[in-house]
Amino acid sequence: MTSPFARLGALALAAATLFGASAALAQATKPGAPAGQQPQGPIKLDLISLQAPWTKVCSKEPNGAKELCRTTRDFGQAADQPPTLLVAVDQMTGDDKRIIRFLLPVGLLLRPGFRLILDKVDPIDGKFSICFPTGCFAEAELNTAALNALKKSSLASVIVRNQGNNEVTFNVPMKDFAAAFDGPAVDPKVLEEQNQALQHQLEEKARAQREQIEKQQSGAQPAPAPAPAK
Repeated sequence: MTSPFARLGALALAAATLFGASAALAQATKPGAPAGQQPQGPIKLDLISLQAPWTKVCSKEPNGAKELCRTTRDFGQAADQPPTLLVAVDQMTGDDKRIIRFLLPVGLLLRPGFRLILDKVDPIDGKFSICFPTGCFAEAELNTAALNALKKSSLASVIVRNQGNNEVTFNVPMKDFAAAFDGPAVDPKVLEEQNQALQHQLEEKARAQREQIEKQQSGAQPAPAPAPAK
């Protein structure tokens, strides 16, 4: 079964290869632009869900004693752009502890960690765990009250700081999360087919954009050479 985090990492790497690293990562690294180019004051990004609905996948431990279920979805700033953020909520059978995990853009300050804001509960503090060229993983533990609040919230806000020390808020819509979390898991074969279709769409968009750029470059006329001095 393909991990949702591994899927997003693979898609981001494919985009970087097809678009060129600077173009593919431009959207993801917007909150952490180079020093001197930082917008002043807080930044708020209202994200939208991309492609598939919330997806729940489950897998058993090798000894078959417990089963881990992950409910996940990716979000972005526009439907025709790469994902900006991925959310996953993990729960092990027989365990009251749930972990919410995020894949966030690079260019953020790691030491402050992040805050998760939900309706009717205190802010939840989380920390970063590891970073890769395509993004950074962060996580926090959810108790029963926090999980119930997450299920009932229409919006979850993830607050971080970028390298300019500006506060960045990712507003993530949580519609249909509760139904997916409490519902049945998706067949791994169906999920794999969805992942392959999504990757194919991304590659096709990348190819079309690359061809358009090449066409524009080939159509550009060189500037005329200056006349020789008399």
